[in-house]
Amino acid sequence: MKNQEIKDLSTQDLKDKLAAEQVELNKLILNHAISPVENPMAIKATRRNIARMMTELRKRELTVK
Repeated sequence: MKNQEIKDLSTQDLKDKLAAEQVELNKLILNHAISPVENPMAIKATRRNIARMMTELRKRELTVK
């Protein structure tokens, strides 16, 4: 997910997507521990997407106050 796509989402949608990405990351990590994942870079990409979303949420939180 690109930064512009994240910025275009509403705050509630962003929180929902963040929760979904965190669940996906947990699944990837668990599956990777059991047997190697086809694309281990997916773990890295998911972590980065989560970080981007959290950064945007924090940015919005700070601008509201």
